[in-house]
Amino acid sequence: MRYLVTGGAGFIGSNLVRHILATRADAQVVNLDALTYAGNLESLADVEEEPRYRFVRDDICDADRVADVMVGVDVVLHLAAESHVDRSILSDAPFVRTNVLGTHTLLAAALQAGVKRFVQVSTDEVYGELPWRDPDEGGAGADDAPRFTEDTPLAPRSPYSATKAAADHLALAYHTTHGLDVVVTRCSNNYGPYQFPEKLIPLLITHALEDRTLPVYGDGLYVRDWIHVEDHCRAILAAADGGRAGRVYNFGGDAEHTNLFVVRTLLRIMDRPEARIEHVEDRPGHDRRYAMDFGRAEAELGWRPTVGFEEGLRATVAWYLAHETWWRRVMSGEYWAYHREQYGG
Repeated sequence: MRYLVTGGAGFIGSNLVRHILATRADAQVVNLDALTYAGNLESLADVEEEPRYRFVRDDICDADRVADVMVGVDVVLHLAAESHVDRSILSDAPFVRTNVLGTHTLLAAALQAGVKRFVQVSTDEVYGELPWRDPDEGGAGADDAPRFTEDTPLAPRSPYSATKAAADHLALAYHTTHGLDVVVTRCSNNYGPYQFPEKLIPLLITHALEDRTLPVYGDGLYVRDWIHVEDHCRAILAAADGGRAGRVYNFGGDAEHTNLFVVRTLLRIMDRPEARIEHVEDRPGHDRRYAMDFGRAEAELGWRPTVGFEEGLRATVAWYLAHETWWRRVMSGEYWAYHREQYGG
């Protein structure tokens, strides 16, 4: 089986490439990545000599190059995306180009090449926001609070989520119109090893390790459902293996927490004082709560999360402690100078 993983040098993509190679002895993996700022081949240094693995540096918007790479591919796992909400607020054009036009280029090439399955990896943010509740208070009725289901109408509220919703619609339209075997997955917030330090959990960890303040948007009561990246990798492959064509599958970690709870838990794990918390100006259109109902995935794919939140958080802190050279290099001027010289980004 030959898999094409787009965005395979990013956080989730690099973990997925490694997971496929480790768990599927007959699998071949082609990693297609343009190596924009968050793409880092150092995250795959341990598999670069693996004969079943091949890296191709190219842009998913380049139709000719994508067509070449698509030859002989059985399954496309499409993760390549501009994904940072704050960046989409500052400049949304790259998000439209990569997330919409890039997805179209891949779909057209997959249809032409006769690919057996196309997995569009999306996000819970396409659904908008849920009524707020504090999951960390507990109490009666907490488990009955509404969560996103696959039938929740799409209501994206940021340029990032709007482009992902557009890509989802386009992928499903290729199934309905052209008969391309498409499955869409939507997942909650990921965390784990090799995550770029601009995202919340690695940002907090690295700030704590450097004895800096830990920034929290607004009141810190924004609620997210956290899933360890290894559980997400299993989910993507479960959808690729057993998902029904034209179907959407939600995945979540069953771990809703406020940002303040996450920060305080990290400080406790890392033995740092809560005085390090710094509330900063909120971002525009900040969704108050996301939470995923993964009942369909459990019933149809036999999938559910296995990594508890504190267990996963402790393992993530341990990883960043053990890989200080990796994250310090990513955050350094040396890394950016090297990236611009090598890749132009």
